[in-house]
Parts: sequence; C-alpha cells; structure tokens
Amino acid sequence: MTGVANALLVSRFLRIYDDAAAQKGIKLSIGDDFHEYVSITRATPTKGPTYPNFRPDRSPIKSGEGYWIIGVDKNNEVVLTDAARLYDLSNSNFAEHFQSLKAFYANPAIHAHPQDRCTCTAPSAKKMTGKIAYHGDLWVRKDFRGQGVAKIVAAIAHGASYAMWTPDFLCSLVAGFSLDKGLVAQYQMLHHEPNGSILQLVEEDISDNDWLIWLTGKELRSQIECHDRTELLSALSSSPERPAGGLA
Repeated sequence: MTGVANALLVSRFLRIYDDAAAQKGIKLSIGDDFHEYVSITRATPTKGPTYPNFRPDRSPIKSGEGYWIIGVDKNNEVVLTDAARLYDLSNSNFAEHFQSLKAFYANPAIHAHPQDRCTCTAPSAKKMTGKIAYHGDLWVRKDFRGQGVAKIVAAIAHGASYAMWTPDFLCSLVAGFSLDKGLVAQYQMLHHEPNGSILQLVEEDISDNDWLIWLTGKELRSQIECHDRTELLSALSSSPERPAGGLA
C-alpha cells in the first residue's frame, strides 16, 4: 500500500498548487515532447533561449526521463515555463557530468565548440550521485512576477519529479542575484553553494557563473509527504513582492 499512499499524498500536494495557479488566472499543462516545448518557448516574447540541456537537437531526452510545465493566461498566452530531466549518475557525479559538457550535449565531441568550458567547484557537487532530477528554464512573465508564481511552479515540479523518479537529489543552477534577493526561498531548496557552474558555451552565446541549489531525496520526500495544507496556503499568500528569477 506504500505506493498507493504515496500517490495519494503527491496528488493532494499537486492539487494545492494547481488550485493556487488557477486562482491567479493561470492554467497549467505538463508534457514530455521537448520538440513541442522548444517550439513554444521560441515563440514566447521576452523569454530567453532554452539551454541545450532541454533541447532535443543537442541533448535528446528519453521517454520518462523528462517533462516540462507551461502556464497560460485567460488569453491562452504563455506566462510561465519550467523543465526537468533525470540524469542517471550512478557511475559519475554532478560536477563531472557538467564539466564533461555531457549535461548539455549528448555528444560533446560533435556539438561542443572547441572553446566551450564548464567548471564546477561547488564542494557538494562531487558527492551528488545516483538519480539526479535537474530543474531549469524557469521563466515567469513580468506581469505575473512578485505574486508567488515561481513558488507555485517550483512546487509542482518538485511533486512531479518525486512522483516520477524519487530521485537521490533534486537540483538547479541559479544566478547569484537569486540568492541576494531572497528568490531561492521561493524555489523551496534547502542548500546552496557558489561555483555550481562557471559556463561558457560559445555558439549558444552563454557565459554564466551560477550557484548550485539542491534538496536531498529524503528532504524532497518530507516536503511532499509531510506538507500541511493550511501552512502552504498561508505561505503562498505571504510570498514576497520581488521579481522572479529564472533557473538556468
């Protein structure tokens, strides 16, 4: 009965946040066709390019190993995006996976530019092995920022990743200003370290120095299964009025 009980707890958790999105006039949908996802994001004004981690022309995602979330307003226009994928690092670790550029390209020898580089010196990155749920491409349209929307979509993603994969770690990479402005708290991550990814992708015109933020699998499970509906709704209603940052 454990699996059934967990499924019920996850469904209750997701329902809280889906209802919260609906109350803000946002209709959420989830999918796993990343060709469709990239088509949507490329047609979305003001959203920056999707990193190659989530682009099937550079890093195909097998069925069951990735999903995306799209939110639209009453006019069916996109107001938020988010994506997640599973990295099986049973024989590797987060730092090695990113530094090898395999996180970005299925075949770095073919797709990477000779000057592409990624350095990951966050101390915990080398200890992150096993099933890694990597979340990225979080974007919220300007007129919906400062309303707790980032927190809603992050929670939906946490619930979906837990239900699909029960990962050993759930992590993201974020710009330093996300911590300076207190935005990482909205993503409900408990740990953070600098130099998670000092990245240069020449042909993508990407140059970043991001922090690594994460939860352990045990912490993720506790977040999903031990939630209190009243407490969560109260937290949502008191979210800080700050611009929402995007996960790398």
